[in-house]
Amino acid sequence: MSRRTGLPVKTIRFYSDEDLLPPTDRTSSGYRLYDVTALARLELIKTLRELGLGLADVSAVLARETSVSRLAHRHIDALDEQIRRLRLRRAVLRAVVKRESELEEVKLMNKLASMSDDERARLVDEFWQEVTDGLEVDPEFYARMSSAKPHLPDDPSPEQLEAWIELAELIQDADFRAAIRRMGESHADTWTAGEEVIPAQEAWADWSERAQTALDAGLAPDSAEGRALADDVARTWAGEGQDPADRTFRAFVADRIAVGTDHRAERYWQLMATINGWGAIPTRVPAVEWLTAALRV
Repeated sequence: MSRRTGLPVKTIRFYSDEDLLPPTDRTSSGYRLYDVTALARLELIKTLRELGLGLADVSAVLARETSVSRLAHRHIDALDEQIRRLRLRRAVLRAVVKRESELEEVKLMNKLASMSDDERARLVDEFWQEVTDGLEVDPEFYARMSSAKPHLPDDPSPEQLEAWIELAELIQDADFRAAIRRMGESHADTWTAGEEVIPAQEAWADWSERAQTALDAGLAPDSAEGRALADDVARTWAGEGQDPADRTFRAFVADRIAVGTDHRAERYWQLMATINGWGAIPTRVPAVEWLTAALRV
C-alpha cells in the first residue's frame, strides 16, 4: 500500500487507527491486509487531505454524511479568507520595507490593515457623527460627505495601505476633528439663516482654475489678475443690498471661504481616492488661499 500510494507506512497505520481506513483483513500474525477497494479509499483520503480537509471532514465524506462538493464550497470560503489575510500581510510587509518602519508603527499598520470593511466604515461613521453631533446642518450635504467609505482591496498596493493608515490616524486626530467641527458650525449657521452654504457653486471651477493659473505663474494676489478675480467673486457672491466693492463685505466673503479651506480636509479626500482607486484629486487649497488673499487686498 505504501509503495502503490507513495504514503509512508506510518501514515497508513494512523489512518487505520483513526478508522478512516479499516483493514480488509489481517494475517494470523496481525499484519493488516488491504484490497483494491481499500487502495481506492486511501487514494481518496490522500486527495482530500492534500486539498486541506481535516480528518473529521474526510470521515464525513467517507461515511456519506456530506458531499465533497459541499465541503469544497466551505473550504473555498475559508481559503479565500486566508488568501485575503495573506495579501494584507504582504502589503503590510511591503509598506514596512518602503517606510523602514519601526516596531510600534508595524504593530499599528498590522492592526489597521487587519480591519474589515465594516470596521473601517464604522470608524468613518463615528468621525462624521462626532463632528456634526447637535448641529443643524443640511442633511443631504452631510449624507453625501459621510457616504464615502474606505474599501481596501484584498491585494492592496503599499500606497493604498499607507493611505488607509494615514486616513485612520487623521480622523482620530483631535485637532483635525476640531477643524471639521468648526466647518460644521459655520455650515450650520449659514444653513439655519437660510443662506446658501456654498454660493455660486457653478462658478467655483472657473475661479479655482484662474487662481491656480495665476499661482503657477508666480503672480501676487494684488496683481491685475488677482484684482479681476476678486471683483468677479465679490460681484457674484453679493446679494441684495450688498456692495461687492466694500472692503468689509469682501473680508466677510474671504472669511467664509477660509473656514472651509483646510489642507487636512483636502487630504482626507485625496486619501479616500487613493484607497478606493478613484484617481488622483489635485491639490487646490493653495489656489483657494491665493483667492482669499486677493479678496482681502
